[in-house]
Amino acid sequence: MTRGANPALKSNSTPLEDIVGQSPAMVRVYDLVRRVAPTQATVLLIGETGTGKELIAKAVHHLSSRADGPYVRVNCGALHESLLESELFGHVKGAFTGAIENKTGRFEAAHGGTIFLDEISSMNPKLQVKLLRVLQENELERVGESKTIRVDTRVVAATNQFLEDEVSAGRFREDLYYRLNVVPILLPPLRERKDDIPALAEFFLRRHTAINKMGDKKFSNAILRALDVHDWPGNVRELENFVARLVVLSQGPTIETGDAGLPGSGRKPIPPQRFNPGEKTASGLQSLIRQVVRLGIQILPEGTLADRIVGAVERELINQVLEQCDHVQVKAATRLGINRNTLHKKVQEVSRLSEAEAGPAEVEET
Repeated sequence: MTRGANPALKSNSTPLEDIVGQSPAMVRVYDLVRRVAPTQATVLLIGETGTGKELIAKAVHHLSSRADGPYVRVNCGALHESLLESELFGHVKGAFTGAIENKTGRFEAAHGGTIFLDEISSMNPKLQVKLLRVLQENELERVGESKTIRVDTRVVAATNQFLEDEVSAGRFREDLYYRLNVVPILLPPLRERKDDIPALAEFFLRRHTAINKMGDKKFSNAILRALDVHDWPGNVRELENFVARLVVLSQGPTIETGDAGLPGSGRKPIPPQRFNPGEKTASGLQSLIRQVVRLGIQILPEGTLADRIVGAVERELINQVLEQCDHVQVKAATRLGINRNTLHKKVQEVSRLSEAEAGPAEVEET
């Protein structure tokens, strides 16, 4: 689709190019993007993995006065800190072992356009200082060189962490946070915009039947109900991967529930009914806590009730989420809403506590 011919650009509430969804949460995103894109303001995209942060970053670029300039993407979490510095700011020949020639950094390459810094929360403090300088002064120095280079590059950053928490924990500079957080745009997880699932699923169905030259296919009602049941921890990316799998494995024009289980479920059948937490769940939890408190008062030392019970609940929560995420800690941390390093430490603590509670292993007599 040609950008100049896109009728969606006439209204702030209509979807952006290549972005599907008309839920209230997404309409707010469209409105914010169209309001901020024509400006030079730095944008911070906040959302779970798979919510479409790069699509929104591209939309900001394409709807701006920089649309004819370069769009450069850097995943700050995919490169070692020493390599990331060179990628962002460039280097000169001989700056370090392996620097056999001068290299232009991504900020220079994006001059006159937009640079998208994904996973910005993973950037180390040293690079945070250099990034802050670029944002404040529009200038940088290549690694191994003292010459100042002026750049005119708009920054769109993205994170799946709440940077306020990273600032409080001392892992992210407060001044850089304020520089990045000029216009924050919160991207809703798919579980909070389930009205968009049918349209998204149809969009991906058309895309992957075309890619695989499979001809026309459609979803059964049972499949559509199952899509609504799932919480989609991987969000839109997970939904697309699932639809792609359905297209490949289905044998007829209508895709049925037997063609594939839900993502992460192996051969487990798709749940036929939606689990809808409500008043019964809340009252059941309250009743359980009352029972645990009464029991804890009887068997736990004075002053340890909160620590012991909260700790036990936290351990069980971590175990359950890890199991749902196939023990992939990055995915589990995103779903829990905590830093990956924090989760890793908690997992180690859970392991140590489990070993302590199990006691010494029994030695079989021979």
